[in-house]
Amino acid sequence: MKWLVPLLLLLLSACSLLEKKQTYFSPEEHFQRGEQQMEKGNYREAIENWQKVLDAYLSPQLNMLAELKIAEAHFKAKEYPEATATYENFLKRHPEARRTPEVMYKLGLCYFHQRLTPDRDQTATFNALVTFQSLIRMFPDDPQAANAAAKVAELRQELAEHEFYVGRFYLRTKEYPAAIGRFQALFAEFPDFGRKDEAYFLLGQAYFHSANLPKTVETFQQLAKEFPQSPFVAKSRKLLPDS
Repeated sequence: MKWLVPLLLLLLSACSLLEKKQTYFSPEEHFQRGEQQMEKGNYREAIENWQKVLDAYLSPQLNMLAELKIAEAHFKAKEYPEATATYENFLKRHPEARRTPEVMYKLGLCYFHQRLTPDRDQTATFNALVTFQSLIRMFPDDPQAANAAAKVAELRQELAEHEFYVGRFYLRTKEYPAAIGRFQALFAEFPDFGRKDEAYFLLGQAYFHSANLPKTVETFQQLAKEFPQSPFVAKSRKLLPDS
């Protein structure tokens, strides 16, 4: 029976080697396994398989596809910072790639999903705007350009809301020169702002509290001219009856 233990060890060793052999996959197989895991919603497993494709570096074409797949998996998993980094690296490495417009649009969406409310930092909102604008400028005839244009309009309103929020904050804290500067910047950069009548009224208030009567009158007159039906016209007349 002494021979039994070595035999068992030999069999276990053989099984272990066989198991290792069976778990080896070629880069193409790893790519397919990544596709299968993605379909199941197993994004982490999908990324791991595509990373093995990258590590093997079988061909530049397969690696490009694996890079895009990894970015897509991060995006679908709502891991937007990771997706952002992957798409940005792809554009740096492959500036002439055929799928550049698609990648730029996806990158813009990554920033879009990371944007914050108007009272907070607007870096992600600004980055999304710049990315979509770049896509439109570089590829005006691409199908994604129309989608990007719709996003640009939305993002511009959000950035304008941020300027409006800050201007109103300065007005509330009686920092009138700062409030005037913000509202002037709002009109200069976002003439299509959806709450322009209210912004005129607040700018007029800032001038009024700064004892700048001529600019107060001028601002309220502009408000009445552009938005005669606005409720802020009546409010401005209460503040400055002779305007």
